[in-house]
Amino acid sequence: MSKYRLNVNGSVHSVEAEDDMPLLWVIRDLVKLKGTKFGCGKGLCGACTVHLDGAAIRSCSFPVSAVGNSKLTTIEGISSDGPHIIQQVWDQLNVAQCGYCQPGQIMSALALLEKNKKPTDSDIDDEMSGNICRCGTYLRIKDAIKKAASNL
Repeated sequence: MSKYRLNVNGSVHSVEAEDDMPLLWVIRDLVKLKGTKFGCGKGLCGACTVHLDGAAIRSCSFPVSAVGNSKLTTIEGISSDGPHIIQQVWDQLNVAQCGYCQPGQIMSALALLEKNKKPTDSDIDDEMSGNICRCGTYLRIKDAIKKAASNL
């Protein structure tokens, strides 16, 4: 076991974990933030997406030992003053069906919009291709990303 000081959503959390423990389980079980979801455990579905210094990563396959001094942002930390514009648009367009994958979808979409304020359909397809939605709400996701981009 090693001790880690993690900056999660702007707060420092001290945790003890095995070096190879996936960040997902540190976030959910040790930091007690439940918004980040487990999907496949292989980094293929995107349900566990969080930001590491602003970049989208798959927390289920990212060891806690690789975080270092980086800043982590989970779905709970994307806005400190109510729902983020991307969450508002998601709600307005009824993007979620079952909703399970949506935290990961939103985190990937937000990472895209932070680096590309006017993404094309191709940009959205490329960035979001690693996020799976079993309900098939891909067209609503794309529409929400476009609408969020126009409101940034």
